[in-house]
Amino acid sequence: MRTCIATVSLSGSLTEKLTAASRGGFGGVEIFENDLLASPLSPEEIRARCVDLGLGIDLYQPMRDIEAVPEDEFARNLRRARHKFGVMRRLGADTVLVCSSVSPLAVDDDALAAEQLSRLADLAQDFGIRVAYEALAWGRHVSTYDHAWHVVETADHPALGTCLDSFHILSRGSDPKGIEGIPGEKIFFLQLADAPLLAMDVLQWSRHYRCFPGQGGFDVAGLVRHVLRTGYAGPLSLEVFNDVFRQAEAGPTAVDAHRSLLVLQEAVGLAELPAPVVPTGVAFAELVTPDAEPVSEVLGALGFARTARHRSKPVDLWQAGEARVLVNTGPAARRDGTGLAAIGLESPDPAGAARRAEALLAPVLPRRRASEDAPLDAVAAPDGTELFFCATGRPELPDWRGDFEDVEHVGPAAPDMRRIDHLALVQPWHHFDEATLFHRSVLGLSAQESVDVADPYGLLRSRAVTAADGSVRIALSVGAAPADDTVRAQHIALATDDVVAAARRFRKAGGLLLAMPANYYDDLAARFEFAEGELETYRELGILYDRDRCGEFRHCYTRTVGRVFFELVQRDGGYQGYGAQNAPVRLAAQHAARRLTGG
Repeated sequence: MRTCIATVSLSGSLTEKLTAASRGGFGGVEIFENDLLASPLSPEEIRARCVDLGLGIDLYQPMRDIEAVPEDEFARNLRRARHKFGVMRRLGADTVLVCSSVSPLAVDDDALAAEQLSRLADLAQDFGIRVAYEALAWGRHVSTYDHAWHVVETADHPALGTCLDSFHILSRGSDPKGIEGIPGEKIFFLQLADAPLLAMDVLQWSRHYRCFPGQGGFDVAGLVRHVLRTGYAGPLSLEVFNDVFRQAEAGPTAVDAHRSLLVLQEAVGLAELPAPVVPTGVAFAELVTPDAEPVSEVLGALGFARTARHRSKPVDLWQAGEARVLVNTGPAARRDGTGLAAIGLESPDPAGAARRAEALLAPVLPRRRASEDAPLDAVAAPDGTELFFCATGRPELPDWRGDFEDVEHVGPAAPDMRRIDHLALVQPWHHFDEATLFHRSVLGLSAQESVDVADPYGLLRSRAVTAADGSVRIALSVGAAPADDTVRAQHIALATDDVVAAARRFRKAGGLLLAMPANYYDDLAARFEFAEGELETYRELGILYDRDRCGEFRHCYTRTVGRVFFELVQRDGGYQGYGAQNAPVRLAAQHAARRLTGG
């Protein structure tokens, strides 16, 4: 189906928004009145720009406070409408959005509302325009889609139909099944938005927290299925009010928006995309650094051995069990220290995973490689992290390890180290929702509920995306503001069978563990019962503890190297979380450590 986006969903001038919508893959736009009023271009010039960009102007919006008002007020409304219809004809737009009235002058009289909307439609018809009447969730008298449809049905005018908006319907908890009772030809327009599930005033919820389908908690796909059963064949249009999107670059936002509609169309059977290929493990994490010595010292203390070196690039492979870390000292290294730049994901079908990613508009990364290097498909995540689709140890497919030559190393790697348990990626402020949708749709991972974490200098949001069996876990986090510098470090969590032994070995090898405050352990003693000496061991080593109905979680942290630190984790009895309630203590300890070291 034709895809459309409201200009209010993007940042910038009207011309910037139109360009972003076109490049993002949309076929049409809703022009928001304020964008037109602020543009130096005439309606004719905007129309010509849209033609050049391959965009239709599918809706002009909004007209407000029109119906169920005293006659003298309605006469003024018709005068205003006549002018707007003239502007729309110059734009080449043939549908106008009329929102249900919030005016204090409006009365609760459906018959009057229908009669006045019919007269408005008479005038619109003279200009070749249709009127799409929408129920605002906070409308003074009409606030539900079925009520709006009742008014439209009563008016019975060929140029008057209804506009359905997923936010207004789902935020009120209305049952969308009733949409199937509306004839498809009387649904003049469909606007789509998702939102996180919040308990707040619906107007503020709408104005600040809408997001693209698949990024929130609404069943937008279910609503669209009901709409399609009516025979509706108009555009699928996004109308999203969001403080973050309004400040982010319009181009990436438009791509993210179009990706959300591709996934939505796949979900409702309107589009067929390459099937998701869910990763089955983490092949490696790649660190880029201007100086390999500090991170090499930490890896060695953790029990990793440097086992191989790339044939043609300054990249070393460090390994402990099935946990592999690449240390890259190439020219792309940032001056502010070691950073997590790439993740290798084990894939049942690397080529299929790449096709899925490309179909969902993920940037495919060109890879400089020698002729003998293994061909690896890679895409960029929204935060810039490179994701490689790997087939480690499968002779029928290229193996990335073939690019490495073994080197002599001293002693075996740590016996109790198993694999990379999870990776924590800090997202740019304006990419958090996009990252969630990306990892869900492109990689086929499942998203857990968003969690708020108290940092000493602000509130952080975190959301984990995982494979069903826990073989891949990625924790996405974001600070509270665009310039938030309180949590820049990313981290690699390593699964171990015995976190106490691993922590002792790390310290004996000269590694520095993050110290935790005594008050934390006093609280643990009040919350849980421990075996004799157990809590004292945790206190000595800085080990944190959590327990849920499935099992136990023990974890500790290294000091930060550049922008990366490591976490040692021990999961027992089916524990699936990440010790979220310990995060405020860890964050405070990291701030304290940075103050002491001047980092």
